[in-house]
Amino acid sequence: MKSIYVVATLDTKGAEAQFVVERLRACGASALLVDVGTHAPPAVVPDIPRESFAPPELGDDRGAAVTALSAALSAFLLELHAAGRVAGVLGLGGGGGTALVTPAMQALPVGLPKLMVSTMAAGNCAPYVGSSDIAMLYSVVDVAGLNRVSRRILSNAAHAMAGMVRFETAEAESQASGPTVAMTMFGVTTPCVDRVRQTLAAGGHECLVFHATGSGDRAMENLVRSGLVDGVIDATTTAVADEVVGGVLRCGPTRFDAILAARVPYVWSLGALDMVNFGARDTVPPQFAGRLLHVHNAQVTLLRTTADECRRIARWIAAKLNTATAPWTLVIPERGLSALDAPGLPFHDPTADAALFAELEATLQTSPERRIVRLPLHVNDPDFSAALVAEYNRLAAAGSAL
Repeated sequence: MKSIYVVATLDTKGAEAQFVVERLRACGASALLVDVGTHAPPAVVPDIPRESFAPPELGDDRGAAVTALSAALSAFLLELHAAGRVAGVLGLGGGGGTALVTPAMQALPVGLPKLMVSTMAAGNCAPYVGSSDIAMLYSVVDVAGLNRVSRRILSNAAHAMAGMVRFETAEAESQASGPTVAMTMFGVTTPCVDRVRQTLAAGGHECLVFHATGSGDRAMENLVRSGLVDGVIDATTTAVADEVVGGVLRCGPTRFDAILAARVPYVWSLGALDMVNFGARDTVPPQFAGRLLHVHNAQVTLLRTTADECRRIARWIAAKLNTATAPWTLVIPERGLSALDAPGLPFHDPTADAALFAELEATLQTSPERRIVRLPLHVNDPDFSAALVAEYNRLAAAGSAL
C-alpha cells in the first residue's frame, strides 16, 4: 500500500508533525511519521524511527549529522519508491530540517508529490528546490508549537498533499504517445522555439520546453539522465554565458554532460549567447561599469557579451562537445542570436557574434557525424526554426536506422 511519508525532526517538531499525520488520515490518506531528529529522543512515537534507516551514531557535529542523515533518508525513500510504496512526501522544518529533508525529495522522480513546510520558504528557495518539483509552503510562524496560525498552515499542507495524492494523474494520461523532445527557450528566443515546438507536436512528438535559466537547464538534463527524453533541440544555450562571464543564471559545470552521455539526437544552437543576466540595475557588479547594459525589467538587467567573452564561451562549449561520441549538429544563426541582436536593436554586434562563430569553428572537432551548419538567418526567423527541425529529424532517422 502506498503511503504519504511525513518527515520531521521529532525531537523539536513532534507535535506539529503528528498533527499533520492526523489531518492526512482524517482525509482518508495513509500517512506514516518518519523521525529525522539528530540527537534528542522524539517527542512523539514515530511510525519509522530514525534508527531503522540511519547510522546509529551521528556524532556531535550537527552539520555532519544533518548531512549523513539526509543521505540516509534519500536512500531510504528511493528504496521505498522502487518498491511502489511512496504516494508522496511532506516535510516540516526550519533551516536545518529543510536542508535535511529537501535533498531527499530532490532525489525522487519528477511528478511524485513533494511538499515542504518551511520557515525558509519566503527567501531564496533555489538551494532547497534545485531542479525538482518540490512545492515550498512558508510556515509564516516558526514550526514551534500549535497555535491558531500554525494549525491553519499545517492543515492546508495536509489537505494539499492529500489532494495531490488522491487526484494523481492516471499513468496512461501522463505517457506520451510519440517521442519526447526537450528544448531550451528564453524570452528572446521564444518565436524560434515556439515554431519548433508546434512543428514537432504536429508530427506526433511530445515537446518539453525548459526556461534556460540555469535551473531550467539542469532540470532538462535531469530528465535526459533519467531516460525520459528521446532527443534534444538545445536552441538557447544562454546560461553558458552566465557561467563563463559571471551572471546570475549559471548553467553549472556539468552542462551538456548528461545529453552527450545519453547519446540522444542532439541539435544545438547559440540562442541568447549575446547576453549575461543580472538582477536589478544596481546589482550589476562594478567590474561591468561602462559596459553595454539593457534594463529588461525592474528585476532583470542584461549585459552584452564582448568579442573576447564570446571566444571564451566558445572554448568552454567546445571543451564539452569535443568529448561526444554520438552525433550532434550545431546550427549557427549568422544574423543574430536573440530578439535584441538585430539591426537597430541594443545588442546588435556583428563583430562579437563573428568572434563566437569563428572560435567555435576553430575549436570544435567536427566530423561527418558532428557538423556545423551556418545559415544567413536570424535565430527567430521562421526558416531557422525549420532548419532546426529538419536537422533534428535527420539525426533521429539516422539513429533509428542503426
